[in-house]
Amino acid sequence: MSKRVAVIGAGPSGLAQLRAFQSAKNNGEEIPEIVCYEKQEDWGGLWRYSWRTGLDQYGEPVHNSMYRYLWSNGPKEGLEFADYTFEEHFGKPIASYPPRAVLFDYIEGRVKKAGVRDWIKFNTAVRWVSYDEASGMFSVSVQDLPTGNTTTEEFDHVVAANGHFSTPNVPQFDGFDRFNGRVLHAHDFRDAVEFKNQDILIIGTSYSAEDIGSQCWKYGCKSVTVSHRTAPIGYKWPDNWKEVPLLEKVEGNTCTFIDGSTADVDAIILCTGYKHHFPFMDDSLKLETANRLATAMLYKGVAFVDNPKLFYLGMQDQWYTFNMFDAQAWWARDVMMGKISIPDKAAMNADIADREAREDALEDDYACIVYQGDYVRELIAETDYPSFDVDASDAAFFQWKKDKKKDIMGFRDNAYVSPMTGNKAPVHHTKWCEAMDDTLESYLQN
Repeated sequence: MSKRVAVIGAGPSGLAQLRAFQSAKNNGEEIPEIVCYEKQEDWGGLWRYSWRTGLDQYGEPVHNSMYRYLWSNGPKEGLEFADYTFEEHFGKPIASYPPRAVLFDYIEGRVKKAGVRDWIKFNTAVRWVSYDEASGMFSVSVQDLPTGNTTTEEFDHVVAANGHFSTPNVPQFDGFDRFNGRVLHAHDFRDAVEFKNQDILIIGTSYSAEDIGSQCWKYGCKSVTVSHRTAPIGYKWPDNWKEVPLLEKVEGNTCTFIDGSTADVDAIILCTGYKHHFPFMDDSLKLETANRLATAMLYKGVAFVDNPKLFYLGMQDQWYTFNMFDAQAWWARDVMMGKISIPDKAAMNADIADREAREDALEDDYACIVYQGDYVRELIAETDYPSFDVDASDAAFFQWKKDKKKDIMGFRDNAYVSPMTGNKAPVHHTKWCEAMDDTLESYLQN
């Protein structure tokens, strides 16, 4: 096969794409030449912790949003690889909410076993991607960051797998420029210990808001105030938490909210989301979508309608993660290898419109989980990705939501059944709120 495929990013989505092609190769099939470009010095994407914020050693925007002490905020039973279980990797069942180091080890274990590292060019930033109608080829210009050298190569297909949780959405509030404390976005949050004995204000009601607030509470902040635009998060928070309406202004250290209430704080953390950001894409190839389950511009949530030789992985709002990226990567692989045909543009647009309409009709989070589970099921049914019990994954997510409502600071102490092995996870040896050591070695102790 003379085709060439460029994969942008070696995080969970990009690694899923490499694993998909390696799987076909392992089955004796002829695969394209694969070149993966990764800006960081190692694989793992957001799961590879770095202390750096702002710009890296090469003057590049730091991609990473990972912080110390992060534990999975959803059960591992909802994200398990169908072709590589946690039990296979660790040699025993492990508890349901692994810390970052454990999840990174799991992600890395699969690609180490697959032997795909040689396909990746590290410390290499993609600068520009364009498409030539006459030749039917993409031109991909990249820069080797240590040397500064820029080169351009041609590819039959491009897979954008650089994620959408690295370019922060940063709002402005009156008085930020005169605030006497620190203002930062969740993207630059690294260590909850920094905020010990401080009063903190969190703006936003996303998963980042609830988790960063929980981290700061766990590691000894004085109080947490969470400011919402539309509605409070609504869990049974500890006594030193409160939820307030949207911030109006800041004067000195005093924050005033739109209901007239105030709070004196030492730090403001913006948990205000991220942007789908592709500055390296020619305008004709650039994905523009809201953070939703049914992405705009992508047939089956993967193939770019205006040029279906281009694929975007993991661009959805996410309940499912790793195994959804797998489903998308296997499906994209089979399109690139000619096993799956792409319909005409009208049919692709109709597919997108149908998915958007069905999402708009969903009544609650439980319906959203089923919707995305059905999407994963739909994609794997068209490929040779190992089938798994999606209903069991849905059930783990359902129970997770109930456990959070019951005890937001204790939900990680619960255990769930693996949809891959049928085994129930053991209860972790230490309650999450008391587990200050989040190393792999500590977590894996019996």
